[in-house]
Amino acid sequence: MTTALRVLLVDDEPLARLRMRSLVDAIQEPRCEVVAEAATASQATTWLRDHACDILLLDVQMPGADGLQFADSLVQRQVDQPGLSMPLIIFVTAHAMHALRAFELDALDYLTKPVRRERLQAALARAAQRLAERSAAQAQQPAEQPTAPDTTDFVTLTDRGRLLRIPITEVLYFKAELKYVTLRTASESHVLDGALSELEQRFGERFLRVHRNALVARWAVRELERHTPTSFSELDSSEAAEVADSWAVRIVHVDEWLAVSRRQVAAVREALAGQKT
Repeated sequence: MTTALRVLLVDDEPLARLRMRSLVDAIQEPRCEVVAEAATASQATTWLRDHACDILLLDVQMPGADGLQFADSLVQRQVDQPGLSMPLIIFVTAHAMHALRAFELDALDYLTKPVRRERLQAALARAAQRLAERSAAQAQQPAEQPTAPDTTDFVTLTDRGRLLRIPITEVLYFKAELKYVTLRTASESHVLDGALSELEQRFGERFLRVHRNALVARWAVRELERHTPTSFSELDSSEAAEVADSWAVRIVHVDEWLAVSRRQVAAVREALAGQKT
């Protein structure tokens, strides 16, 4: 049996907390358990000093410090204590005016009251997926890797009308296709605007350019192998004619292969050698 995700409810209205608790209890998948409730940011802060949770269902408008200020304090807390795990934040409020600010604070989702069970379940499912990817990335990433991504970095994109923030630690690769770039995590693919060169400049040594159309997270490179060019759609006809064979890398979690240009083979070998030391 899988362990239930731990949820902390923070809302100044007792009836609102009661309804959210009943909604959480009614959701069978993913399994979640409300481990505590708080009526103010101060109460939540006190509870978090001695306890941990996976998900924070957080109201925005509360007496004293509001939900946005509380979330900001949690972000600062993680900056001050890098090894401290920060819960995923799902804002729950009657007003949609604070949505942009909420996502600037790396909120996973933003739900408006009255919250429908289906909408809450979708948010909790995303939280479970994000936590699983975070755990998998930490397990796969070498402990002494000097270029490990800073957990405060993220990629912001729009997906079906929603503004999403994907932690860079969860990105396996970026791949340029036509006018767009595909961002790949262990379980999802997203399309974003922009150029691969801009992403390479922003994230620097955390990613390795394996081909003119692909950047791969260094920790996500699992294997380098020789292949024929016809095995990969990334190689166009001119490249196939230029070389008799080519190389590709296998990506962790998704077991996909990406083409490697001849000039990048040495860099990929070096990256793999660095992972083994």
